[in-house]
Amino acid sequence: MAPDDNGNILDDIAPGAVRRIHLVGVAGTGMGAFAGMLKAAGYEVTGSDENVYPPMSDMLREWGIDVFTPYGAANLDRAAPDLVIIGNVIRRTNPEATAVRERGIRQMSFPAAFGALVAGNRHSIVIAGTHGKTTTSALMAHVLADAGRDPTFLVGGVTLNYNGNFRLGTGAHVVVEGDEYDTAWFDKGPKFVHYRARTALLTSIEFDHADIYADLAHYEAAYERFCATLPADGWLGVSASYPRAVALARRHSAAPVVTYGAHGEAGYRARDVAFGEHGARFRVAGPGAGDDPLTLPMSGLHNVENAVGVYAAARALGLEHGEVAAAFATFRGVKRRQEVRGEVGGILVIDDFAHHPTAVRETIAGTRMRFPARRLWAIFEPRSNTSRRNIHQAEYAAAFEGADLATIRLPEPHDKVPADQQLDVPAIVRAITARGVAAEGLAGVPEIVDLVARQARAGDVILVMSNGAFGGCIPLLLEALARRA
Repeated sequence: MAPDDNGNILDDIAPGAVRRIHLVGVAGTGMGAFAGMLKAAGYEVTGSDENVYPPMSDMLREWGIDVFTPYGAANLDRAAPDLVIIGNVIRRTNPEATAVRERGIRQMSFPAAFGALVAGNRHSIVIAGTHGKTTTSALMAHVLADAGRDPTFLVGGVTLNYNGNFRLGTGAHVVVEGDEYDTAWFDKGPKFVHYRARTALLTSIEFDHADIYADLAHYEAAYERFCATLPADGWLGVSASYPRAVALARRHSAAPVVTYGAHGEAGYRARDVAFGEHGARFRVAGPGAGDDPLTLPMSGLHNVENAVGVYAAARALGLEHGEVAAAFATFRGVKRRQEVRGEVGGILVIDDFAHHPTAVRETIAGTRMRFPARRLWAIFEPRSNTSRRNIHQAEYAAAFEGADLATIRLPEPHDKVPADQQLDVPAIVRAITARGVAAEGLAGVPEIVDLVARQARAGDVILVMSNGAFGGCIPLLLEALARRA
């Protein structure tokens, strides 16, 4: 495809046309991993960013990628790139991005470059949806790897089986987490339309990313575009728990649509589901499904449902029941997804990325299923642009019902969230308390750590949920518990 009026290559560039690639905004999780993948593929790779700090700075150094800081035109002199990849955090006025345009250097967004340079000559498997993308992508990739298919993958979290969020394989498949967020300053469409999906899973659709989508209809339009990218000889699995997603997929996908679920009616569904401290055990009912039970070292019906989707996709790709079962049993998960961070004095601390109210509710429910006899204390930081807003006020009030105790951090003021749209945490605390769960809101991490360190008791499970670092809450909490012990 020829460049547009701004010199941006939106979709295509021949892999052989470039040798030196420079990434502007390289210190982000996705951009950094993509830089590592390009380096492993044999390209000469450099990057730039405003702030570069561990762990990404250490990883880039380990991969042999030179990183320049701060942003500036001089970085292009040092990099001498054939192609510049612009991260979606980079604004049009960024001095380095401006210099790229002024010099007429070829540039692409990260998703477009991934689609052209990585996914273009492979069978692309894209995992999309509001919830569960990272864990489901990691599980899909692990199933293919464990079965000897040697896939390439790029996911949004650190996979514990492979100690990283990307892998460059020699096999025919590439698994990528399909993000609906916007692509770049010159392409405000969703990232996942660039990933050239042939096989896809759609885990869920609920309104999210209120900073870039006006309402549910606007949000769903992104998924309409994604479903329309699948070819007629492709395959699309959709969670039956989200009927609007199923209907949307059937309207817009040329590929056949297969439903899956953890309960109820679906083309593939879980049955005989049981949970314990070591995870889930279940069977799958569906066309050609084997009868032997599967074990998954994770808890929660949402994880079982996503695993059923992976099972259906894997069978469609030609894997046998036994191959999928063996991979499920050895899946170690993803960092910050029901990740046990430590146990001090009989107090278990779990870290999870949950921030949307549905994710908070399901994470609490899954943790309760895994530890039914232990007191569960849910601690939540509403940090994302959506969770800071009052659009899900009522849903958050109902999301903590499965916990015994709940503590919510009061969000700090945010210039993108007007005062009349801010989440009312005290009101949520009152609503949670009225439902029989002891709850309170606290402003700072030190107050939260002090409260838990004083009141937690042996046997408790402390579930900490945030899509950010939460001010170092977990390491501070573990230190405080150790001092108390």
